[in-house]
Amino acid sequence: MDDAENPKSSSASTKQGGWITFPFIIGTMAGMSLAAGGWVTNLIVYLMEEFNMKSINAAQVYNVVNGCTLIFPIFGAILADSFLGCFSVVWISALISLMGTLLLVLTAAINKLRPPRCENIGSNLCQNPSQLQIAMLYTGLTLASIGLAGTRYTIAPMGANQFNKPKQQSIFINWYIVTMYIATVISSTAIVYVQDNLSWTLGYGISVAANVVGLALFLAGHKFYRNLKPQGSPFVSLARVVVAAVGKRKVLVSSNSEDYYQGQLDGEDKKVHFALPTKSFSRFLNRAALKAEGDTNPTNGHLEKPWKLCTVQEVEDFKGLIKLVPIWSTGLFLCTPLVIQLSMTVIQALAMDRHLGSSFKIPASTMQIFILMSTSITIIFIDRLIFPLWEKIIGGRSPVLTPLKRIGIGHLMTILSMAVSALVESRRLKIVHQKGAEPMSVLWLVPGLAIAGIGEGFHFPGNVSFYYQEFPVSLKSTSTAIVAMFIGIAFYLGNAVMDLVRKTTDWLPDDINKGRLDYVFWACCVVGAINFGYYLVCVSMYKYHNVEKVTTKDYPK
Repeated sequence: MDDAENPKSSSASTKQGGWITFPFIIGTMAGMSLAAGGWVTNLIVYLMEEFNMKSINAAQVYNVVNGCTLIFPIFGAILADSFLGCFSVVWISALISLMGTLLLVLTAAINKLRPPRCENIGSNLCQNPSQLQIAMLYTGLTLASIGLAGTRYTIAPMGANQFNKPKQQSIFINWYIVTMYIATVISSTAIVYVQDNLSWTLGYGISVAANVVGLALFLAGHKFYRNLKPQGSPFVSLARVVVAAVGKRKVLVSSNSEDYYQGQLDGEDKKVHFALPTKSFSRFLNRAALKAEGDTNPTNGHLEKPWKLCTVQEVEDFKGLIKLVPIWSTGLFLCTPLVIQLSMTVIQALAMDRHLGSSFKIPASTMQIFILMSTSITIIFIDRLIFPLWEKIIGGRSPVLTPLKRIGIGHLMTILSMAVSALVESRRLKIVHQKGAEPMSVLWLVPGLAIAGIGEGFHFPGNVSFYYQEFPVSLKSTSTAIVAMFIGIAFYLGNAVMDLVRKTTDWLPDDINKGRLDYVFWACCVVGAINFGYYLVCVSMYKYHNVEKVTTKDYPK
């Protein structure tokens, strides 16, 4: 039997962990994603209809909220790696998420917590919300965002930690992403339909129930989890590398491996071969591991001055993180066009014909499911068909798609998606300005969204796998949060781009029928193409640290 299918083999060295934890962790992911999708997906419409916000302002609030849910994970990861561990961070965050979602239910249920509803959405005559109403709304959104951030991207490394082999970890990451997307598809259709056609209170109430179920499932599996104990803040050791290197900046670098500190070696460890720091990237940092008189105890070798001496491994970990920065930065401009497309899709849909048949009307926020569905299908297609087929053809000698190649394909698909969206919007505007012409069907938005989802099916798992495998062991939780972080920053960059466009052009008025959103999408194409060129340069200069050792045998069959 394959190791990936045998729960016992996945945790040979421990009674905990392995596939027995899978239903609890994936069930938690499903519940929390269902809850989050219920309040995030339809937020623009909620702000416009119930809080009388104008369209672009509502889109920018939506971007800020999404940015928070994707930047805050870095703080949860630091807490998990340094102090509390993943288990505590997840259940505490789930509880905070529950509190925030309950506040959103109150804003929907209690009339005094919302301004009077305006018949003409977007009109200057609509009454603005009071300070108390805004405070309740933003407090709920903040708590829900913090809770979502602490669960979604801490569950990923915790789940991967339950397995020993890269192949098993890859299977989990794939299921983690697919579960997140499928749950979001369900919430973006079923819960959004309830909100638009029945009641906002009932819709948000379903999110509360899903949150409770997710939290309960997570706690129910606690005795099965393999919980890695935090070893103190790994960021302190990174800071020590800088301080020690600066303090020894005038010391000559040695070529003798015994002059470098390997850590405390006792018993059998004394037979370990002494390693030299690599010469690549920055030899200046090597001085941090260079032993000097008084740094260690001459009797037992214990470290006496921790801010003046680091191990060779700590120096190499720091170098490895710095090498990742250029590639990480390309993610900012990969995701910024997607952010603009995502937020403007809802506004486009509101201005288009959303009828299917004579009676059913597609909720505007539901259009985002075409990204989620195409992403999920792409991931399943790649990992359940392409990888096994390639392994049979070449016999597992090399992976069909390394993580960086997978990310590169995602860049190209994103550029194509922006071009298609620009062409569709250009056609929509022509129809709008034709007298007597029927509004364009909202289904014309599907091709651009589907292509964006295909691109995400390549670059999102590629990024998660790449950073998880390339980050130091002490920073595994931070690795997935780093991916979330550049997506989160992209939401703020998207807002900045939208503000810049509004100040310098007439492309983005509150009434998009009077603007040129297609020009915005074409500008995103240009930015994406430049960023792709920059990505190719960064990749050509990067050498895998851990991923190059993985063959197709380490990928799911």
